[in-house]
Amino acid sequence: MDSSQLWLIVVSAGVAVIFVFIVAILSRYKRCPSDKILVIYGKVGRGSSRCIHGGAAFIWPVIQSFEYLSLRPIQIDVPLQNALSRQNIRVDVPSNFTVGISTRPEVMTAAAERLLGLSTREIETIAKEIIFGQLRLCVATMDIEDINADRDKFLDNISKNVEGELEKIGLRLINVNVTDIRDESGYIESLGKKAASEAINMAKKDVAEKNRDGSIGEARAHQEQRVQVADANAKAVEGENEATIVVANSDANRREREAEATRRAVAAEKVQSAKALEESYRAEQDAEVARANREKATQEADIIVRAEIEKRRVEIEAEAQAEKRRREARGEADGIYFKMAAQARGIQEVLTKQAEGFGKIVEATSGKPSEAALLMIVDKLPEIVKTQVEAIRNLKIDKVTVWDGMNGRDGKPATANFLSGMMGAVPPLQELFKMSGMELPSFLGKLSEAGAVSRATTQETPSKE
Repeated sequence: MDSSQLWLIVVSAGVAVIFVFIVAILSRYKRCPSDKILVIYGKVGRGSSRCIHGGAAFIWPVIQSFEYLSLRPIQIDVPLQNALSRQNIRVDVPSNFTVGISTRPEVMTAAAERLLGLSTREIETIAKEIIFGQLRLCVATMDIEDINADRDKFLDNISKNVEGELEKIGLRLINVNVTDIRDESGYIESLGKKAASEAINMAKKDVAEKNRDGSIGEARAHQEQRVQVADANAKAVEGENEATIVVANSDANRREREAEATRRAVAAEKVQSAKALEESYRAEQDAEVARANREKATQEADIIVRAEIEKRRVEIEAEAQAEKRRREARGEADGIYFKMAAQARGIQEVLTKQAEGFGKIVEATSGKPSEAALLMIVDKLPEIVKTQVEAIRNLKIDKVTVWDGMNGRDGKPATANFLSGMMGAVPPLQELFKMSGMELPSFLGKLSEAGAVSRATTQETPSKE
């Protein structure tokens, strides 16, 4: 195993340890639900425990631990029997109590100290014993009449006594419900019968009084009814008469006003009709004028718009043609320019290369131009000879007809003179060199003086056919 593998194993182990440590730390962070109390005990500073309702807390390992207390209500049935009242009468008070662990800080601490670790059944048993004792105490301090008649006071006394004792162990009283109150001697039942009889008698008395008051009131009502009816009838007749007069006056005024209104309405209608006709005629006139103006404007607009469109089209086409010609001319000029520029560059390159070649030829002859010219002529000699040969190569001798009168020159027949004259038409090399101001090298041969004179004579005196 090399060092890199060993280092990788060490790093992996370190990462695993850090991961396990982080997971362990996170697992010790506890959140408290809303229906529970988180109780942290161990080394918590002051007190034996720390209680949290809602929120979260970090539980230090080893030195701290935690448990939950449920806040769910607990129903406790308390069938109290033979409880001695202040009148020494035994009564049965069956009731139902609803309790739960309190969330007040000091009461939560008491619950953590006295109820932590107990089951719901055990908490219910403890609370039931406390409620039994306090309920008996409340019954012993009250009379039967107060217990039976004033239930609110009885329940208030129970709440005060029971809740104070429950808070000592961390509980609080949520609700009290007393179902019924009974006694063995029948005292409460007798009280009920007595109250019922008194209520019945009082009700009968009230009914008789009400009946009497009803009969008297009915008679008085009939009397008042008759008087009021007669008075109402008299007033009604008087009112009817006055109303008839008022109606007649009102009808007369109404008819007068209706006539006046009809007259004004008819006049107003005629005036309005005349005004309406006048306005109608004026509106029709304005409409006709507007229509004529609109027609005129429409026709002018159509003509002008079409003319403008045609003018614009012609201008655009002319501009397009001119632009096309300008672009074509510009393209041709650019083409000619680039062509001439290319030709000039080619000619310049050829001349440059020829000059360089001539310079190298002169350098090869040690700076002697005459020898350089001879080298160039020697280089072109095959072409010159070829040109001389080409001059008579295509001449078909068998097709040439010479009329010879046997009067040749220098004792030669005319045919011979023809051939020699044709050959003399081709300039010899020696004369070409002399024409160019140079002399043919001696190794290429020399022309004799007689031949030179003969050649000159031949050239000066043309042959006769």
